Amino acid sequence: MTAELAVKAVENACLNVKSTEGIIIHSDLGVLFTSQKFEACVEAKHMIHSFSRKGNPYDNACIESFHLLLKKEEINHQKYPDFNTARKAVFEYSAINYMTH
Repeated sequence: MTAELAVKAVENACLNVKSTEGIIIHSDLGVLFTSQKFEACVEAKHMIHSFSRKGNPYDNACIESFHLLLKKEEINHQKYPDFNTARKAVFEYSAINYMTH
């Protein structure tokens, strides 16, 4: 994963959001999330960048648990023909699980 990919993920996540001001984006202290490129993207969108505390893996426990289930229940059981199909499947999985939990 690269800083460019992380920036693209933020940009894609903001496509249908009227205002990104004040949105909290949480990440670990990985080099891609502490890069100038990523920080500039977050700042330009007036978002708040929140980090895990160094040496505390429990800060991300909730999202890590979700990612585990996403991989276990959806991604690892599929072969996606292209990126857009994969993106749609992940979006639908996320929306259904968000609304039911």
